[in-house]
Amino acid sequence: MTARTTRRVALALTALLTATLAACSSGAAADSGDTSAAPSTDGPLAEAPELRLGYFANLTHAAALVGVDDGTYQKVLGDTKLSTQIFNAGPAAVEALFGGAIDATFVGPNPAINAFAQSNGDAIRIVSGATSGGAQLVVRDGIESAEDLKGTTLATPQLGNTQDVALRAWLDDQGLKTSLTGGESDVTIAPQENSQTLDLFKAGQLDGAWLPEPWASRLVVDAGAHVLVDEKDLWPQGDFVTTHLIVSTDYLSKYPGTVKKLIEAESQTIDWIAANPDDAKTLANSAIEKLSGKPLSQGVLDRAWGNLRITLDPIASSLQTSADHGVAAGVSKETDLHGIYDLTLLNEVLAEQGKDPVDDAGLGGTDK
Repeated sequence: MTARTTRRVALALTALLTATLAACSSGAAADSGDTSAAPSTDGPLAEAPELRLGYFANLTHAAALVGVDDGTYQKVLGDTKLSTQIFNAGPAAVEALFGGAIDATFVGPNPAINAFAQSNGDAIRIVSGATSGGAQLVVRDGIESAEDLKGTTLATPQLGNTQDVALRAWLDDQGLKTSLTGGESDVTIAPQENSQTLDLFKAGQLDGAWLPEPWASRLVVDAGAHVLVDEKDLWPQGDFVTTHLIVSTDYLSKYPGTVKKLIEAESQTIDWIAANPDDAKTLANSAIEKLSGKPLSQGVLDRAWGNLRITLDPIASSLQTSADHGVAAGVSKETDLHGIYDLTLLNEVLAEQGKDPVDDAGLGGTDK
């Protein structure tokens, strides 16, 4: 039986189980002690004719790579047409959401925080998690400590994206100055496309980069870099949000039924990934090949996949720290994050599947 056939059978069984659980439950969310996770109103939730979804050709977006490519998302969305758009980094995805080009997108924490801040808390809501882990600072030979980074040039995916903020915050903790404007600094940071980073590192024109997977692994396996900092080592229990799902507040308000189905599709995909990690890894790589024109080598794929934890939990407890890092790095302003999460629909989905609710760390919509 092929991976795709196995996937279709698993999806059918998952859909049957979900429907059975939903029929046996009242459809209400579990009581998590979190006021943002209240049950939805009675009756069918409004659904949209179309959902325009953004994500990246990165393994940190595996929940989208696998679920979109194998048809799970479209199947669960039913009559709602799914359109997708691929981005290199979060700020570009947020710009597209602000411009009305997409309705929802998988992004890292700092672009979501900036979108919330720039709109005075009105434009977006975080509605589920996606991935923890999978980001590293990888460098050339001869760099073995923070002190060795003086005078070097390091890359990130985009100014103000999650890895850009993490690098600037870490360098600041090491007593190394950076600049947003090209002014005096100890370390030059050059935000750019990840594929360009790989080429420039191979050519000896970059000293390293703080990147998400699979790009960190590509520099290690394909270009001889080594790890100076694994970001998970900087967080309690190694758990921090790398990717979560945000939705336009207007779209969420108008079409909660579609957003709930989007979360259901993500949940089905994540469950299947957990049960079939080898097949999931292969399908994610196939999706990357379709989107970028080239698959990852087996060595890169294996290394990168092992650095990820794919989860619906948005790990809200790490968000405030990410926001503080953005302020310290000078790429965002200090912002009250209360209201950035709306986990109501996520916790309804989890309750219908007999799973425990997730927490918004007191930053839910009704707590503002």
